[in-house]
Amino acid sequence: MRTGGQQKIPRPSQWEKGSPAPWIGLDFAPLQSLDQVVERITAHAPQVAPTELMPEARASAVLVNLYQGATGVEVVLTKRAAHLKNHKGEISFPGGRVEPDEQVHEAALREAVEEVALPAHDVTLVGELDHLLTIVSNSYIIPIVGILPYQPTLIASADEVDRVLHVPLHELVRTDTYASEVWETPMGSRNIYMYHLDDETIWGATARVLTQLLRISLAI
Repeated sequence: MRTGGQQKIPRPSQWEKGSPAPWIGLDFAPLQSLDQVVERITAHAPQVAPTELMPEARASAVLVNLYQGATGVEVVLTKRAAHLKNHKGEISFPGGRVEPDEQVHEAALREAVEEVALPAHDVTLVGELDHLLTIVSNSYIIPIVGILPYQPTLIASADEVDRVLHVPLHELVRTDTYASEVWETPMGSRNIYMYHLDDETIWGATARVLTQLLRISLAI
């Protein structure tokens, strides 16, 4: 397993190792082509999360921004600033609360501009991934997928972001990167996905979104 980062992962007292990666033995060629990934995302019908489980959850949007890199499709991620109230130091997508006067896709683009100076005027929105709920921040998250025709030069906002990451999708499917665990929580058993990079660990809601992105891209 790769080194990963120093994130504090709050494992409960009861947990066990989860299932192996669902893409073992598959052809990863689709991850090399932005056009092929976009074609599959566009055809995906996003599932709505069961809001009755968390009726007070507030709508949030994140931008899953993709572009064609030198070695295949890459995704933009951020490391949240250490002084933030929720999810401090965690790897995430640019995103935040949906304001009363804006659409979900507008919120995703606005947050990406504010957090990493993403050139929103060049982003083409191509679809949504499944919606999800997060307990810690009491959020109903809607992942909006956008693409850029080039690799962006991004600047982290010191107020919100410690670091910007450009992660090739093929890095996430390496045999020494993916891991899963089953946690016993007050809401029942939960599958927790993790991606151990050389210097960071991606887990939580971000890992859930990335796992679905990979499954769609690989037609699993």
